[in-house]
Amino acid sequence: MASPPDTSKTTKLERYNSYIRKVNSTKLIAASSKLLFRVTLLVALLLIFFFTINYPPLTSEKTVNNNIHTTTHNLLSSAIYGGGASWEKQVRHSSTPHRPNGLSVLVTGAAGFVGSHCSLALKKRGDGVLGLDNFNSYYDPSLKRARQDQLTKHQIFIVEGDINDTELLRKLFDIVPFTHILHLAAQAGVRYAMQNPLSYVNSNVAGFVNLLEIAKAADPQPAIVWASSSSVYGLNTKVPFSEDHRTDQPASLYAATKKAGEAIAHTYNHIYGLSLTGLRFFTVYGPWGRPDMAYFFFTKDMIQGKSINVYVTQDDKEVARDFTFIDDIVKGCVGALDTAEKSTGSGGKKRGPAQLRVYNLGNTSPVSVKKLVAILENLLNVKAKKNVIKMPRNGDVPFTHANVSLALRDFGYKPTTDLSSGLRKFVKWYVSYYGIQPRVKKANEGEK
Repeated sequence: MASPPDTSKTTKLERYNSYIRKVNSTKLIAASSKLLFRVTLLVALLLIFFFTINYPPLTSEKTVNNNIHTTTHNLLSSAIYGGGASWEKQVRHSSTPHRPNGLSVLVTGAAGFVGSHCSLALKKRGDGVLGLDNFNSYYDPSLKRARQDQLTKHQIFIVEGDINDTELLRKLFDIVPFTHILHLAAQAGVRYAMQNPLSYVNSNVAGFVNLLEIAKAADPQPAIVWASSSSVYGLNTKVPFSEDHRTDQPASLYAATKKAGEAIAHTYNHIYGLSLTGLRFFTVYGPWGRPDMAYFFFTKDMIQGKSINVYVTQDDKEVARDFTFIDDIVKGCVGALDTAEKSTGSGGKKRGPAQLRVYNLGNTSPVSVKKLVAILENLLNVKAKKNVIKMPRNGDVPFTHANVSLALRDFGYKPTTDLSSGLRKFVKWYVSYYGIQPRVKKANEGEK
């Protein structure tokens, strides 16, 4: 009779397999629990971030809830913008005045032509200056970086960011109680608007509104001086251009966005009590200038032996501009800041009538483009290869001439630099910055 099969080995194997399954099951449960915990934590953090940004406190009372919100908001913002305490320290240090009753000024477009010059002027007299610039590529960003280097040498910190970034602006105002804003950030240039029109709306309209939204909610509200443009006069034929002349016929999209800015400024002044001063600049030129301006690219092309296009009007008249040297513009900007009255709102509510102003900042002496070229020929010691052509219908106007009597009356604005003297200083800077040697006359000839 056959013996029964030995099942002991099979039983042991089944027990072992059962044990392995239990172990694996336990590991799987543990891993799943860890994963679930991490996912839950991540979702919670995202929800906190979302509600912190989109649902700020309804009042300015220092309640426990507001303190929680502020702490969370500051921690999140610090993590996003600049990395925390070190970045905040730079922001505070740069914006702190070093003279009695000094201003604390946020300068937008601080790496730009006018912005960099104004920032230096304010800092040198002891005001606190914090810059904001997005370093876009409308023209060579390396020039903007070089301006930034000049500001850094004078302890001026530029925050790299956009005026449309609401959270960044809110963060800056959380850190610094700015007394003033000098708003110079904008999409510049008349002709480029035909290539990229939305960039003008995004910067000159939406960006301006975003800045005003932050300013209206600040406590205290800052006084704001901002750059309009002589372009708002458009097709106006009365000369010299005065602030009470009509500005409802813009000849370019750029001009239209600047005119829109003046209307927007009126609205925020009327509703929220913001003190606003608009400055209509007339063809600013000088060292560290913009490469898209005629005097700048004329200089470049003449040195390189290239031909230049010199425009005349459709009826063969000379085109002329009220060229204004950068140092005179800086004096006007500083004068406007010094005479700007305080805003009257608080927490987004108007408490009384607020100052609303607009001024021309020009040289009062229009010079033809033909004369501009002749001055450059003398300074560069080269003969320009000129193509005289009709001005295209691209938004440019044939003539500008500023009446600055209002600015003279209100803050002593009086331009002192003629075009020959100003271009001499520009050429001196240009040949030094770009390392130009051959054929160029010493740009300081005649200077004492």
